[in-house]
Amino acid sequence: MPTQKQIVEALLFASDSPVGLSTLVEVLEGPGPEETVALLQELERDLRDSDRGVVLVEIAGGYQLLSRRECAPWIDRMLRSRRKVRLSRAGLETLAIIAYKQPITKVEVDSIRGVDSGGALHTLLERSLALIKGRSKAVGRPLLYATSPEFLSYMGINDLADLPELKELGTVMEDRERAQEEIELVSEPEVASTESAT
Repeated sequence: MPTQKQIVEALLFASDSPVGLSTLVEVLEGPGPEETVALLQELERDLRDSDRGVVLVEIAGGYQLLSRRECAPWIDRMLRSRRKVRLSRAGLETLAIIAYKQPITKVEVDSIRGVDSGGALHTLLERSLALIKGRSKAVGRPLLYATSPEFLSYMGINDLADLPELKELGTVMEDRERAQEEIELVSEPEVASTESAT
């Protein structure tokens, strides 16, 4: 059985935004606000004293695990290289579904595609082509996904109303991916040559 502190750490790790004290108290179903704050303070000390790559901070009315500021250059390098990776067929499919059905949950995307879309969604979020729009009112309050302003730029359109017909969308997106790859081959041959399409 995990300790209360381990549960708090897992909850913060699983969240992509700050978690409020009231939410932690409600989920823990045991410790009150003061005890939960004490758990958070203990966790913050543990992370700091063990010289880990992440820190616990109080931010935007809640608590969140963030990477250490000193690690930023390596994180930026990783994200920059991932953004250059060409979208896979799964990524293009998932993006098309989001574009026409937004806002939509992962479960709904999975149901339409017939397979798990977790990896594709992660890639779309990393490339800023999709974003989290909020939470559904359905049981479990799953995340809702939508296209981002960057998606409009990627598609070369001003508004979602300008999207091509669904049957044309896949071809348009594949053309954009190929064009982007060619630009990268010209501008950064030493990087592009080491990358593999996903």
